[in-house]
Amino acid sequence: MQKWESKSPKSALQRKRTIGKIGGYLLMFKKKVLAAIVGMGMIFSLAGCGQTNDQPKQPAAGNNEPAQVEELKGNVVIDGSGTVYPLMAHIAEEYMTNIQPGVSVQVGRAGSSAGFKKFIPGETDFADASRAIKDSEVEELKAKGLEMDTNVMEIKLAYDGLTIVINKNNDWAKEMTDDEIVKMFTSKAVKGDDKVLWSDIRAEWPKEEIKFYGPNENHGTYEFFYETILGKKDLVSSVNLQQEYSTLVDLVSQDKNAIAFFGYGYYATNTDKLTAVKVDFGKGSVEPSLKTIGEDLDYAGFTRLVYTYLNLNYAKEKPQVLDFAQFIVSPEGAAKFAADNGFAPLPEATYAEYTSALKALK
Repeated sequence: MQKWESKSPKSALQRKRTIGKIGGYLLMFKKKVLAAIVGMGMIFSLAGCGQTNDQPKQPAAGNNEPAQVEELKGNVVIDGSGTVYPLMAHIAEEYMTNIQPGVSVQVGRAGSSAGFKKFIPGETDFADASRAIKDSEVEELKAKGLEMDTNVMEIKLAYDGLTIVINKNNDWAKEMTDDEIVKMFTSKAVKGDDKVLWSDIRAEWPKEEIKFYGPNENHGTYEFFYETILGKKDLVSSVNLQQEYSTLVDLVSQDKNAIAFFGYGYYATNTDKLTAVKVDFGKGSVEPSLKTIGEDLDYAGFTRLVYTYLNLNYAKEKPQVLDFAQFIVSPEGAAKFAADNGFAPLPEATYAEYTSALKALK
């Protein structure tokens, strides 16, 4: 598991821990001067002497300044989605650098399914996922005495757009319909041996075999593509599935006939190596972007939510876990860093609901 650390902050966020400074006091004096010192020509009066309880007390200056932040220590352990990893790692870096340097937030990227396998038996505090938890996984939680909402909180982080990418030298398949994408990736939908040529999709395209790539079964992206996009139909048997997204980027960038699918964030950081296919969902071709990704936007057909799941028992037992969860859903967490990592942020009201729920745990 990779521990994300940084020696220097990467954002403008500056969280100050300050003790409110008492800038001055409005002193109540007795009417009579009790002593005079002639030598210096200065008059001193005793402050605050004889103040009555019914006199209104003036607030000390600085009371509106932020209170001192409690310094926390300990570990926060997170594993799961490789798609969510860049966002969660960025949030963790910011938290450790500027909020709680005494806390170590360890962020892994084993994949959504692999993350749940660690989360369910209690090995981690959070499980990141690029798809919602499955019914079978909920049952496994119940077997461990954990109930959704009571012991586990589902936190929606942001929107992601499943992106179809091709090689930069591919100048024919820059636009495709969603039906063409589904057909070409579905086993035996085009040819019985699954050796699909570009010309099998459109006659004017090259008579060269398509090289299919994607993330493996450990990843929620694979499951989303298989279950939601393909309707639980088998992927073409010639598909080359990989654990690391960086490997997929390299493979597609080196093969003119390659095509792959993964989250928009990995494309957004590799636009110099890859081309994103514009998808026609029936109303014209749409390029995936932060302006088109969303449940009610033009790229809705390939839009999905990404999540993190919190063990509420641990949040109640370990202050650093609860504090980090609150930071994730604060305006300085996922809402702020989503776009930087290729995700579209959710409405403010959604994060506010999580904030209220977490405050109630205290």
